[in-house]
Amino acid sequence: MEPTTFVLFGATGDLAKRKIYPALYNLFVDGKLPQSFSVIGLGRREWTDESFQANVEQSIRRFSRREADDAGLVKDFLNAFRFCVLDIGRKEDYQKLLKMIEQRENELNVAPNRLFYLSVGPEYFETIAANIQDSGLGSANGWKRLVIEKPFGHDLQSARDLNRNLSKSFAEQEVFRIDHYLGKPMVQKLGALQQANPVIQALWTNRYIANVQITANETVGVEERAGYYDHIGAVRDMFQNHLLQLFMMTAIHLPHDSAPDKVRFKKKKVMESLRTLQKQDVSANVIRGQYKAGSMQGKPVVGYTSEPGIAPDSMNDTFIAAKLEIDDSYWRGVPFYIRTGKRLNEKSTRIVVEFKEPLKPVSSSNEDNIAPNLLVFDIGPNEGITLQLNTKDPERKGEFKPVHIDIDLQDSQDNVPEAYENLIYDALLGDPTFFAHWDEVEMSWEWVQPLLEAFEENLVPLYLYEAGSYGPAESDALLAKDGFHWWFDAKPEQQIPNVEGEQQYAYNSNH
Repeated sequence: MEPTTFVLFGATGDLAKRKIYPALYNLFVDGKLPQSFSVIGLGRREWTDESFQANVEQSIRRFSRREADDAGLVKDFLNAFRFCVLDIGRKEDYQKLLKMIEQRENELNVAPNRLFYLSVGPEYFETIAANIQDSGLGSANGWKRLVIEKPFGHDLQSARDLNRNLSKSFAEQEVFRIDHYLGKPMVQKLGALQQANPVIQALWTNRYIANVQITANETVGVEERAGYYDHIGAVRDMFQNHLLQLFMMTAIHLPHDSAPDKVRFKKKKVMESLRTLQKQDVSANVIRGQYKAGSMQGKPVVGYTSEPGIAPDSMNDTFIAAKLEIDDSYWRGVPFYIRTGKRLNEKSTRIVVEFKEPLKPVSSSNEDNIAPNLLVFDIGPNEGITLQLNTKDPERKGEFKPVHIDIDLQDSQDNVPEAYENLIYDALLGDPTFFAHWDEVEMSWEWVQPLLEAFEENLVPLYLYEAGSYGPAESDALLAKDGFHWWFDAKPEQQIPNVEGEQQYAYNSNH
């Protein structure tokens, strides 16, 4: 790997502490960092290099997936870290930073390759990018890259404005927009599974698939994010970015050994074929909800409008479910159902592919209750791929029963890189495969914009759902009118222990 100076804006923040430093440490242990590598942490606190290194050490001991128990290894890792006091708006501070970086590069005798990681609020992106350009930090005789976190804009126009301003300082191929869902190992396996398996490629069409369901349920409420979340809602916080990215990754058709440009091209084609909704049609295809008082794990919890910092008359959405349709030869007629929400029954991110029943006799009726074949991608908190197939039940002559085949794609569940490890490693390599290209971001906002306008004008009802449930009943009705139901929405009493003592979920026909 090429020598790199990793310049971290927001080095004293929570994201750096919980995700970035542990990710860097695990990459270091795995030998996945450049041999010549420096981290310049930036912040307004008056930290020395020593106090910065002490805080990084505390971070990796608390949050790393690996124990930081090798003192020599930890010392070598921390030796790469330096700190520079910087006020984002002070141009003089960027000149001071430039001198510090050049001095460090001269010490190591390395090329001026610089990766700027913006672990700060989006309101600072434009100022930082402009100051990097103006100060000469990014005009060296090496490469420069800009890594930024979501949210990328608040709506379509603000996203376009932000991109236009960033493009004055960084070219598109130099901008790496992080969506940590794209760094999750199971999401990265979606494309690989398809590329390496002609059987999956052949099945990935409307000829064999009845519907696709993408779910990202959260058990937490708004918590300490009230000031931020009440202006964002589920549609901006989760749907526009994470879930539409999962949607693209699920729907693409990738040929063998697809390069990053090919992956991006295929994702763009999916979004171009996605049927847009007119503002007046949103309510027929989108369910909007907000949690009310209920119970989580037997403990009572307040409703959204009773949370600290939330106005009693807030109409903010904490749940959204939507039906999406792709108008192309692969997916025409196959609905994609996507949902996400807070204060739901379980924490889970899952993709369920429900197959059609091509061998079902014409004389059979729905009362036969034969479960369809399913391919299930569990993305979190537990990862795995399960194929549910029907087979003859020897104890009940002539009847079918589902069998579950677990597909293990990992050598060790304990040594799986976390999302930020994968993404930071790719950014250091300059591999944009699992980052959001501007085209994808813009088209995602274009699809979501009519929803935002319909919500703003109250054209879509805000349904209340009890905390601890699976969302409003109207979400179930969205699928029921097409003859489908959400999978794995079982009540606790309907959980069936399997032979390993784990829990499987039976379909709750009343939910």
